[in-house]
Amino acid sequence: MSRISGSHTQPRQALGRIRRRLSRHQRTTFLLASGLSTAGSFAGLTAKGWLLMEGAGNPMLLALNFALLTLPTLLVSGPAGVLTDRIGSERVLMRAQWALFGAAVLGALAIPLSHGTQQDLLLLLSTLGVGLASTYELTARNKYVALLVEEPEQLGPYLASFSVIFNVGKLVGPPIGGLLLAATGPTLALGLDAATYLLPIATLIWCMAPARERERRSQAGESASLGAAWRGCGASLRHVLLFTGVACLVGFFHPGLAPLLAYQLLGPSPLALGIFTSVIAAGSICGGVLLQRRAAAFGQRPGLLLGGCTLLTGLAQLGLALHGPQAWGLAMAFLIGAGTACLLAGTNLIIQVHAPQVLRGRMAGLGQIAFLGGGGLSGLAAAQLTSLLPGGLWSTLALLGGLGALLGGRELLVHRQLRLGPIRSA
Repeated sequence: MSRISGSHTQPRQALGRIRRRLSRHQRTTFLLASGLSTAGSFAGLTAKGWLLMEGAGNPMLLALNFALLTLPTLLVSGPAGVLTDRIGSERVLMRAQWALFGAAVLGALAIPLSHGTQQDLLLLLSTLGVGLASTYELTARNKYVALLVEEPEQLGPYLASFSVIFNVGKLVGPPIGGLLLAATGPTLALGLDAATYLLPIATLIWCMAPARERERRSQAGESASLGAAWRGCGASLRHVLLFTGVACLVGFFHPGLAPLLAYQLLGPSPLALGIFTSVIAAGSICGGVLLQRRAAAFGQRPGLLLGGCTLLTGLAQLGLALHGPQAWGLAMAFLIGAGTACLLAGTNLIIQVHAPQVLRGRMAGLGQIAFLGGGGLSGLAAAQLTSLLPGGLWSTLALLGGLGALLGGRELLVHRQLRLGPIRSA
């Protein structure tokens, strides 16, 4: 009996040691789990896009698939922030992860259980579910990570690390999705995508030891509303959100026009879009790493950080409008990726680090509205200008790049000396 008992005790002891080791490195563990899940998301999105295009041959389905992924962010970011501040970031984060897993499983089951139009509808419904759940996941995660750091000064660099890991996932996810699709077929490819969502769930259950006592929740009533967060965050953070929304409106149109940009810059090769988006992602990664290393300094100088990013993006768009050699165009695309990544990640860093803890869920929601609201309208405006202006895409790049450079330059001139107060308690 003692031998049998010992044989059962040893695996439990080994698991306990592994759990304690992972808990000691919980921030890195959670970051890596999120990164693998992000790569799986982009792999699944690539596989769904291919299936929708192959099945119906209708490019509009691709546009609808992307819209169902992004538009929910604009619509439910506010409620997600309110709920996060009301019931706690950990609870919302866990529910959102399970919802992401369920939506991804629906996409995997759509392949063997349906075909034709019904299959397309199930794939689109799966994408809608991922879009809704990811909005809650991102909002709750922004507040949750503050419970994982020991010192307030660690929050800024840790938040910036998620921008880096997101862009790495965006870089490696699509080719992984294509390879899985070709090697294993759509069912297994989408099934493996769904399985990656189990990694953050297991990490939250098994490895995390957040300082729950530090979290501040809002009370029911008007004080818990999105408007209350807007009024209570202070004039400086309101300016950051407004500037970011306008900067995205002017300069964050490259995701929507990426196929056209790749076609005009690199030609009709099937690899053109992959090369162009990879260069954008590489620039985003480098920009995110720079921000992560200088998070404390940049986070206290919003005018310098956001104005500089907007100016860089605008100048790169002007450079791209010159329609130079391919190497020049790719260099400008790299700078666009770096500038926009630092703008978005920098805004998120500033509003999280310098907002009161009780407002951080709603501040994350307001930030997403600025990103997606400005960026979504920017893509539509750029597409309309491309069809109206005599020079087409190149004239659009020149016009919007010039506006972005002026906006960023003005921000640097007027607000470069703006400094935020001491970092609030994490």
